[in-house]
Amino acid sequence: MATAIEDPPATGEGQKATRAPRPRGEKKLPPRDRLVVITMVTIPLLLVLGLVWLPALGSVVLSFGKWNGFGGIETIEWVGTQNYEDVTTIYPPFWPAVRHNLIWLGFLFVFPTILGILLAVLLDREMRGSRFYQTAFYMPVVLSLALIGFIWQLFYSRDQGLINDVSAGLAARGLPAWPTEVDWYGDPDINLWAVLVATSWRHAGYVMLLYLAGLKGVDATLREAAAVDGASEVKTFFHVIFPVMRPINMIVLVIVVIESLRAFDLVWVINKGRNGLELIAALVSQNVIGEATRYGFGSALAVIMMLISSVFIVIYLRIVFREERQR
Repeated sequence: MATAIEDPPATGEGQKATRAPRPRGEKKLPPRDRLVVITMVTIPLLLVLGLVWLPALGSVVLSFGKWNGFGGIETIEWVGTQNYEDVTTIYPPFWPAVRHNLIWLGFLFVFPTILGILLAVLLDREMRGSRFYQTAFYMPVVLSLALIGFIWQLFYSRDQGLINDVSAGLAARGLPAWPTEVDWYGDPDINLWAVLVATSWRHAGYVMLLYLAGLKGVDATLREAAAVDGASEVKTFFHVIFPVMRPINMIVLVIVVIESLRAFDLVWVINKGRNGLELIAALVSQNVIGEATRYGFGSALAVIMMLISSVFIVIYLRIVFREERQR
């Protein structure tokens, strides 16, 4: 009777060939590397919680009460939604501040953004001295808005400002000129526009850098294909290149919204957000820093500003996540 002869177990190279490969996920980091990763994640997380989320939650809680800043939570007088009702009904600067923030948003979105795109397109041509121009246009971005306010005071000063001095010089020579004693920062009819010009000087360089980085990442074959089809440079930019930079467009939109809502430094160093320069962020500081008995009222203003900015941020995140799922 024939019996089945079992094959001997594979050894050597044959055994290695039949061994199942180890899943990649089973690889573990060395203890030292694991400690480094945990530290790099934990420290920023604690900083964000302590410096962002806890103060934000504290503002939400304080917005429903009245507190003079002394004592513990037991000293807070809870008033419900009264602070929000007072903000929107009996607080005169609120609605002018909302209007000024909207004007700020529209102005930044149109003028410095378009100027930044134009500068990016010009500098993307690798023209002579492009590095110098990039540095010069970006230099205002590294300056604080407070410092920019002082710099533009040299232009806007009523008595010794460059603009009024130029006007006086034109008038002395019999040439058309504007009034020589315009108070650019003090006149409530024009100071908002003067401040917007100053902040645009800084914002245009930031937008330029973002779009310049986006243009460097555009595939060169797209430009070549458009040129072969006979498209002009203007049509190539608006119909081919600009749509490709949609992520950059969304980032710029979010930055413009956030910058318009948190605009504070420039107007605060001028007149603390009064006399035509009312902004929501300045009103928050006026009620929290200026008047110690209105922490709840100022917190209600801060929560309103946070909710407005959150709407645009949520819309941006939804668009980004939807695009990621479609890939």
